[in-house]
Amino acid sequence: MRYRITFVAGLAIGYVLGAKAGKARYDQIVRTARRIADSPAVQETAGLVGAQVSTAGKAVYAKVSDRIPVASLKDFLAGPTPEESEELHRTGINGTGPVPDPADGR
Repeated sequence: MRYRITFVAGLAIGYVLGAKAGKARYDQIVRTARRIADSPAVQETAGLVGAQVSTAGKAVYAKVSDRIPVASLKDFLAGPTPEESEELHRTGINGTGPVPDPADGR
């Protein structure tokens, strides 16, 4: 069904863009398209499709968030991984050597 709607929409757009019948025919096509888009049946269908997309999006988010332990991209980018932290501590921030431990008193 989705492919049919996409195909019909593509035909309509192609016809409008490629129509050589002049402004009167273009205006007629635009009026017809607006009348169809404003019809209660189309509005109801659009609402149902929007609700289904929203529900599917929530389901996908739930499945992905279960597999990815990061709560957000901001959390992911906020700090290094434990392996990166160890590497930074071992080599120093700019790679010049170990970071001195303030507890050593040096």
